Amino acid sequence: MMGIETIGIKDKSRTKNFRILRNWNKSLALFLILLIIPFVGTSKDSRNEGNPVSSDSIIKVALLQIRPFGADIEANLKKGDEYCRKAKTMGADIALFPEMWSIGYSEFHMPGVDSSLKNCPLSFEEWNAKALDSKSEFILHFQQLAAELNLAIVINYLEKWNGPPRNSSTLIDSKGNILMTYAKVHTCDFTLMEANCTPGDDFYVCELPVRDDKVKIGIMICYDREPPESARILMLKGAELILTPNSCTLDKKRINQFQTRALENAVGVAMANYPKPFQNGHSCAFDSKGDKLLIAGKHEGVFIIPFNIIKIREHRKRTIYGNAFRRPDKYHMLISTAVDSLFIRNNGLGEKFIREKR
Repeated sequence: MMGIETIGIKDKSRTKNFRILRNWNKSLALFLILLIIPFVGTSKDSRNEGNPVSSDSIIKVALLQIRPFGADIEANLKKGDEYCRKAKTMGADIALFPEMWSIGYSEFHMPGVDSSLKNCPLSFEEWNAKALDSKSEFILHFQQLAAELNLAIVINYLEKWNGPPRNSSTLIDSKGNILMTYAKVHTCDFTLMEANCTPGDDFYVCELPVRDDKVKIGIMICYDREPPESARILMLKGAELILTPNSCTLDKKRINQFQTRALENAVGVAMANYPKPFQNGHSCAFDSKGDKLLIAGKHEGVFIIPFNIIKIREHRKRTIYGNAFRRPDKYHMLISTAVDSLFIRNNGLGEKFIREKR
């Protein structure tokens, strides 16, 4: 009996010791969990001094790949309003329209000019009359819409100007304020319509408030992205994100070219194009490393692109691209106006293209 009782006492002692050990292990595990929790989900980037928290580092750009109603400004305004509202419900911070949205990039015909497109319903006079100034009802509407939706908007239009109109983009912040208006510098002078546009005279970068941050935005329009100097100047002026309204066929070569603009300048880039049948869609975006964020299909739609601004900034601190190892003192030829006879061209009016006069 004593043996049996002794064994029972030992078992009880072992059980008690096991419970103490188990409770101690639980306490240790709880302590470790409480110690680790503050660091879970906190990336190295989001702990950088002076940067917002990671949830606020994502800037969502909506590419509005939408069909216009030709040169009908009022109809395009209403459709633009509708799709800005859709973009906001999808979480967008910025809405980007295609090039010259106000008139759906509608061209005109001009009798006696070989490059004139005979099937264009607009005369030059009708087209010119559709130019809008920055105080027009069209621009005011999108200012009010931006404030209502708390959504930044890049609206693109044929802008009234002293002389021929301009192919312009206006950046409106989420309070409805105009931050900048950029006019296309590299007008497509090989076409009749843009040979009749006044080119812009510079490239601009501004700070766009987005929640608790300010993102440095640059704009280039369609053909601006083909000469590499456009994106380069925007990078040198501090752009972190370059937005590009577009109206042309985007083939693989042009998309790869746009991707290269992101890589070589260490900037995020986003481009909104018209869908088929007017153009072929393929709106696209790339991050500051040149990695693909989106290449859309051909059809109409709204595409939301998340740009991580903190990651863009951190990459720019380490990259070999951008302005890290350039040698601008060797680039004197870049500002020469001399043109080899091989590259002399006529413009869309059939006249010799003289850049100094543009």
